[in-house]
Amino acid sequence: MSTHEPQHLYDGNARLESEHGVWEVDVALRGAFQPIDGRFHWYGRVGTALEGVRNGQTVTVRTTHGEAEGRLSDIDPWGRFRLSGTGKPPF
Repeated sequence: MSTHEPQHLYDGNARLESEHGVWEVDVALRGAFQPIDGRFHWYGRVGTALEGVRNGQTVTVRTTHGEAEGRLSDIDPWGRFRLSGTGKPPF
């Protein structure tokens, strides 16, 4: 990321929804516009482990600022998923 591009940040509550359930969680999300593909990419971590969720699952991420589709991946040693998406972020 170049130094002239602002990075967008969100640390707070979120609601994850899928056909497998609904979870109220804390998330730490970041995002920036990527000029290579011309899209906004956002990413971060879910703050707690999720039960009944599988790697690669798509979820709707809702915050007080908006909602977006994201994908869960890359589970860390504490069972927390990486969360990422492209386009308009949920924050």
